[in-house]
Amino acid sequence: MATSNVPVTQVDSETTPNKNHHYHRPSHPDRQLTDQEKETLAAYEGHDADIPSNEGYVLDERGELKRRQSIADAHRRASTAHDRKDVEKGGDEISAEESEDSNIVWWDGPDDPQNPLNFSKSLKVLNIAIVSAICFVTPLGSSMFAPGVPELMKEFKSDNIELASFVVSVYILGFAVGPLFFAPLSEIYGRMPVYHLCNLGFLAFTIACALATNLNMLIGFRFLAGVFGSAPLTNGGGTIADLVTQEKRGKAMSGFVMGPILGPIIGPVAGGYLSQAKGWRWAFWVLAMLSGTFGISGLIFMRETYGPTILQKKTKRLQKETGNMELRSKLDVGLSPKDYFLHSIVRPTKMLIFSPVVLGTAIYVGVVYGYLYLLFTTFTPVFEETYHFSAGSVGLTFMGLGVGSLAGVFFFAWATDHVLKARKAAEEAAAAGESSQGQLNALQPEFRLQLLIPAYCLIPCGLFIYGWTADKHVHWIVPILATVLIGIGNMAVFMCISLYLIDAFAIYAASALAANTVIRSIMGAVLPLAGQKMYDTLGLGWGNSLLAFVAMALIPVPWAILKWGEGLRTRFEIKNL
Repeated sequence: MATSNVPVTQVDSETTPNKNHHYHRPSHPDRQLTDQEKETLAAYEGHDADIPSNEGYVLDERGELKRRQSIADAHRRASTAHDRKDVEKGGDEISAEESEDSNIVWWDGPDDPQNPLNFSKSLKVLNIAIVSAICFVTPLGSSMFAPGVPELMKEFKSDNIELASFVVSVYILGFAVGPLFFAPLSEIYGRMPVYHLCNLGFLAFTIACALATNLNMLIGFRFLAGVFGSAPLTNGGGTIADLVTQEKRGKAMSGFVMGPILGPIIGPVAGGYLSQAKGWRWAFWVLAMLSGTFGISGLIFMRETYGPTILQKKTKRLQKETGNMELRSKLDVGLSPKDYFLHSIVRPTKMLIFSPVVLGTAIYVGVVYGYLYLLFTTFTPVFEETYHFSAGSVGLTFMGLGVGSLAGVFFFAWATDHVLKARKAAEEAAAAGESSQGQLNALQPEFRLQLLIPAYCLIPCGLFIYGWTADKHVHWIVPILATVLIGIGNMAVFMCISLYLIDAFAIYAASALAANTVIRSIMGAVLPLAGQKMYDTLGLGWGNSLLAFVAMALIPVPWAILKWGEGLRTRFEIKNL
């Protein structure tokens, strides 16, 4: 909106009509997300291949500005002896002088075509479809070649049990590393450069896996493929939030969520028959073909959707056109890319060190996640040796976990309805000043964990049944049905913990989820290394019983957080993040 006299006319957030039609996060930055918003966010944050996204920040310029100013303030505190007021904790959001500054670059009104929320419907659908497709392929790679591992070990003349497990689970270790780098990079340079770089990296290292000539090469390339494969999951939810308003986001999110849920389950089913017919390398060739197809589609059809990046490009263009170098984006707080990048990496680590709640939930979910991948890495030898399944048939055994995961989503949705009713009643009672103690408790984030204990108990039950029925050679359908219980428990645990962290840590929720993701991805990569040796030593019955006993020992953890979580959060409040 440049003119000859005034280079840029600011569209003020308080006076522009219908602005909130586009930005559905309330203008007051300290207002908590609604339950619907939190559930949508947790739906993709809570899965096994999840990474925290930027959802919620681009919906409101003040929320984004506060977050960026928080990092800038932390950097200034580190370089000066003077105390600075942390904007994220309630400091001045935008000064009066700044609100009237004609050099501020913002959207050209509520119908600005550059605003991603105003993209055409076809462009939105195309962007979301490509992102969802990519977010199906990368989780697919986590387990697609698992049924072909015995053939792989024979080809490389290795009988190392730990390496046979690690070659599968090392991919998840990459999921732990990737988000720490790609999440801040997407906020510095935009989503598209990160998508394209990581699609290319994933394609290259997947091809390298197919061409690997020894086991060490394959493990190294699998790790790097996991690192680059994490990026679409890092940015996918944020891309959808960029493009679709809150009340219309459900369908888009459901398509996005199905990829990470179904990918690790469909992978072994297809990979089993593929390995049997063409060999284990073809699992990687198929992944490369899919990745290349969707990567090229993204390069051609996808557009940048991250608001701060679009505004920064607009600012540079207007500076060049007008010669006014004082122009700046409304979301620019003078933060250097280096400072932003380093601070974004450090924050999850600080939360792990200083918050018992973050550390406790991370270890808790990490054990559950480790069990999931321990089963992934041991299904093939268990069902080949115990039930004499072929490589193709072994892939079908993973469907129990898949059905359980889907059932877990539906169970969580059903159970959450009851929680939300209680929470809504508590909010109405609080507004009317008639709250009972039980209703006041319903307003606390810890109320979310009431669903966790019964759901978690399904995991040790499933492990007991799976272990002893397989040990006694009961019909193969019984241990597979037992894994349905494990899948339900796993998914419900992930969703409950994610929602709790979002409720408990508000504007720091993404960092809390990042810390949770890193720990559980590491445990998901490491725990399976002991799986096959444990079964060889203890047998399937007592081996899975040991896992079940450990799981039972952790049952008091959610109860303890439910009882003392609020006190722990208050006592160990994380400041100066």
